[in-house]
Amino acid sequence: MLDTHELTRRPGTMAEVARVVPAPADLGTVVIGIPEGADLTLGLRLESVLEGVLVTGVVRGTAVGECVRCLDEVSEQVTVRIQELFAYPERAQAAEESGDEDAEDESVLVDDQADIEPAVRDSLVTALPFQPLCRPDCPGLCSVCGARLADDPDHHHDVVDPRWSALQTMLEQSSVSDETKES
Repeated sequence: MLDTHELTRRPGTMAEVARVVPAPADLGTVVIGIPEGADLTLGLRLESVLEGVLVTGVVRGTAVGECVRCLDEVSEQVTVRIQELFAYPERAQAAEESGDEDAEDESVLVDDQADIEPAVRDSLVTALPFQPLCRPDCPGLCSVCGARLADDPDHHHDVVDPRWSALQTMLEQSSVSDETKES
């Protein structure tokens, strides 16, 4: 929450806010996110305009997750820009009464407080990588045994296609019968 009391009702006034706040819960996806309580650095400008208070700025944090290929921990700096207009309550109410369909999606000041968490959440979560990788050329895990392929690049398994197993047994029987004939 940002206190906008000093700015309200005076278009053209401005204030800058620089602070470090703890990250809220569930700020991310299943694969990667900013842990609850981790530091989020805010560098914001609050400007009073006719409709309300315009909040613009930058939010930075460190996202932590797992590489989608090898499951190693991934840590990535995330920096996003936010911009959100917080309407004065009476303007928001007037817009709602006039039938403005966008009015219910507007952010509204409550007791001169701007709740920036939804704007921060929307910007940060969409900026997170969809499939985080520990490195771009991560080879992942072996699909047969689960070994890390980065540790052993020559790792492989001789796997016979089960559709050929009948031929494999015929070949083995043939070689056994050839050996018995020779002896």
